[in-house]
Amino acid sequence: MHHGTNHMPPEPQQPEVVIVGGGGHVGLPLSLMFARAGLRVGIYDTSQETVDRICRGEMPFLEIGAEELLAEMLATGRLTVSTQPELLCDVAQVVVVIGTPIDEFLNPSMAIFERAVAQLAPYLADDALVVLRSTVYPGTTAYVAQALADHGRRVDVAFAPERIAEGHALEELGSLPQIIGADGERAGDRAERLFAHLGAQIIRTTSKEAELTKLFTNAWRYMKFAIANQFFMLAHDAGVDYNRVLAAIRTNYPRAADLPSPGFAAGPCLLKDTMQLAAFTTDHFPLGQSAMQINEGLPAYVVAAMERRYGSLKGRTIGLLGMAFKAESDDVRSSLSYKVRKLLAWKGATVLCTDPYVDDARLIPLERVMADAEVLVLGAPHRAYRGLEIGGRDVVDVWGVTGHGIQL
Repeated sequence: MHHGTNHMPPEPQQPEVVIVGGGGHVGLPLSLMFARAGLRVGIYDTSQETVDRICRGEMPFLEIGAEELLAEMLATGRLTVSTQPELLCDVAQVVVVIGTPIDEFLNPSMAIFERAVAQLAPYLADDALVVLRSTVYPGTTAYVAQALADHGRRVDVAFAPERIAEGHALEELGSLPQIIGADGERAGDRAERLFAHLGAQIIRTTSKEAELTKLFTNAWRYMKFAIANQFFMLAHDAGVDYNRVLAAIRTNYPRAADLPSPGFAAGPCLLKDTMQLAAFTTDHFPLGQSAMQINEGLPAYVVAAMERRYGSLKGRTIGLLGMAFKAESDDVRSSLSYKVRKLLAWKGATVLCTDPYVDDARLIPLERVMADAEVLVLGAPHRAYRGLEIGGRDVVDVWGVTGHGIQL
């Protein structure tokens, strides 16, 4: 008997489902969970670097528990990872993880879906199920269905929006209800059977209902963060410690329990999805646009308050702790820490940036920031910063988590 052969992963088999964009924050956890449920999964991603990392058993980003699951699933032979669209041929179920970006005028850009349809159509099997997974502009599902038909593809199209919080995908994919938006019963039934593998409750809607469900959810969160930030500014301008006000509001008072703490509200979804609704509605969604001005304006408010406190910031060395868009994440997409850095630099400050999770050559170790910075600004409330010995320095902490926040 030849020893050692039993350690070789089995030959890849024909996938039962292919995830287009399967190497990203939404696609990869979904791929792993489908594989864990016993499905043969194809991961199609255009980035060769991402595909190589996944094949080596490395997660391209931070996701709790995912690296262990990736190693486990690679060993089963149920994962096929490729940059080649031929992976889609003869596959009955395809999940497309491509969101609608917004352009520099904050309008949704549909060009990405026009390109995706043109690129994918030649490889789709007749009668395939195509499920859109990322948040899309209302009407996109119907548009994609029509565009694929125009390309001569007879396929079923549905929308199943992801609802996970980054970093918690593996636990949430199986526990949060899954919305299946479809305009034909057959497409809805097929999508329901696919997502039933995750073991979560299924909620059936039309495609446009599902599209609005997802956008409304994200806009609601974004608006809650905006009112939290607006209250912070109001209290601060009145010379009041907002942390004490917030504690008084929320303590054992259920009707105010959902008022979030203030902080830099950003990331790849909330602003973008709020702006998609603004473009979708004829009255331009003034509440959502006000939320954007408040949340995106918080960095400028903080820098202006620092100028009032310290006089000129020119020549000062300021440490910026945390560059990710949220705590315990390595995702910097739309992070407002970068806006804070730019504004401080414009004022002539030397800005030293650090983050335990983010891979960015411009960042330096925390020890060097702590050695050199005169003032610290909390950009992301990572746990590592919560018990930090700050040595008597000022900490600008709008999040209210360090216990050292100063009244600017």
